[in-house]
Amino acid sequence: MTIVIILVIAYLIGSIPSGLIVGKLGYGKDIREHGSGNLGGTNAFRTLGVKAGLIVTASDILKGTLAASVPFWFHSDLHPLIAGIFAVIGHMFPLFAGFKGGKAVATSGGILLFYAPLMFISLLAVFFILLLLTKYVSLSSMLTGVYTFVYSLFTHDIILIIVAALLMIFVLYRHRANIKRIANKTEPKVKLFQKKRV
Repeated sequence: MTIVIILVIAYLIGSIPSGLIVGKLGYGKDIREHGSGNLGGTNAFRTLGVKAGLIVTASDILKGTLAASVPFWFHSDLHPLIAGIFAVIGHMFPLFAGFKGGKAVATSGGILLFYAPLMFISLLAVFFILLLLTKYVSLSSMLTGVYTFVYSLFTHDIILIIVAALLMIFVLYRHRANIKRIANKTEPKVKLFQKKRV
C-alpha cells in the first residue's frame, strides 16, 4: 500500500503544470494556445521569454528531483528512479492539465539529478554543447537522451540502465513531430547570443 501511495504522489508531483502556472499567473497567457502548444520549458522560452523559460525549466527539473525523493519520506525501500519514472509520466500526461504535458526532458533530468548528480552534470554539458553545434533544442534533447542511455551502460547499475532506456524512449517518442520537422527542414532553430531588435 505504501508503494502505491508513493507512486501516486510522484505522479501528482510530475503532473504540476509549471508552464501553465507561470504563463497564467505571470503573463496572463495559456502557453498551450501559443507556439508549439507544449507545456515544457522550450515553449515557455519562445512564448514568454527567457525569465519564464528558466523558471519553467527549473521547476520541471525539480519536480523530478522531488518525486525521486518521495520513497525516503516514507522510509521505503522503493528505488527512487521508479518513483521518478512516475513523475515523468505525470509530466507527459498531467492530471492537472488535461493529460497534455511536456516532452519528458527536464523532469527526466531532475530524477537523475537526485540519483546520479555527476551524470546529470555531464548530460547537461552534452546538451548545451549539442545546442551550440546544432541550434536545435529538440535534436539536442534527443541526442542527450541517447547519451544518457549509453552513459548508463558503463555504470553497471541495472535499474539505472533500464530507467535510462525508458527515458530515452519517452524523449524520442514525445519528439516524433520534431523529427519530421527536422527531416523537412522546418524545425525552428534557437538564436543563441543574438540581441533582440528594439
